[in-house]
Amino acid sequence: MTDIAAATDTAAERTLGIILVSSSAAVFGLTGVLTKSIHADPLTIICWRGFVGAILISFYVLWRRHRSGNRETLRLGWRGWLLAVEGALASIAFISAFKFTFVANVAVIYATAPFVTALLAWVLTREPFRLQTMVAAAVSLCGVAIMVWSGFGSGNLFGDGLALLMTIGSGLYMIMVRAFRDTPVVWAGAVSAFLLFLLGWFVTDPLAVSPRDAVLLATFGASFALSSILWTEGARLIPPAESGLLGSAEVPFAILFAFLFLGEIAPAASMIGGIIVLCALFAHAGRDWLRARSQRMAGPQRVASNIS
Repeated sequence: MTDIAAATDTAAERTLGIILVSSSAAVFGLTGVLTKSIHADPLTIICWRGFVGAILISFYVLWRRHRSGNRETLRLGWRGWLLAVEGALASIAFISAFKFTFVANVAVIYATAPFVTALLAWVLTREPFRLQTMVAAAVSLCGVAIMVWSGFGSGNLFGDGLALLMTIGSGLYMIMVRAFRDTPVVWAGAVSAFLLFLLGWFVTDPLAVSPRDAVLLATFGASFALSSILWTEGARLIPPAESGLLGSAEVPFAILFAFLFLGEIAPAASMIGGIIVLCALFAHAGRDWLRARSQRMAGPQRVASNIS
């Protein structure tokens, strides 16, 4: 009975993890719609998104810290501050990109972040670069090239360039997260959001927004915090390969929401490039998930054979 109860608890945790990570992808998919729906400039958007997000994420970090009872340090050190600053710069490029190109372009280019991270890790730390990752990266690069090429002469090239810059920044951020294992990463994210608030406050006039924009800005900050919290909680309950696969769903969510709420339909070249990138992404993530699943199933079978 104990084994059955343990298996039931594990299955329930996995189901909850799937729901949380999938919900995080859906909420994150609203980023493009919210950015384009707000009439304010990118720095004003970043300012209030950072302010609301920083407050909510800080409450979450303090709640987790109190609940765990281990009183983990909130000291960032130079590594944590480097994470915060780098994350802030990537966020500026991310939000600005939506103002200059299609939501689909930004979402699909950002979807290549795992491959960019793997390439940067190989260049900077000589971390092994798997063959399947190399193939998927090459295929996705073809898709991005088609999308960027279609931006020439259309006025979208600058936005696509910002999306590429943001993706490279995200890759560097993930490498630093792995390298700085003792750094409170979620807390660094809250500090990063607060830095964006300070930047926007001193560079722009964040109070000069309409009541409509004020509501949307508060919603944007709350969605940013919610997606971060859902991902953090869900990723604790399921294997990394599964969370990576489910997290990839943010791309179709972003494209779907842009169509439903903005009536935005990307050009044919962007859609073709996006399909190529998504195929490479899901094939890569799906292969990792199947491998991890087979390894988990092989474990109990080996135990059973040893007992018999």
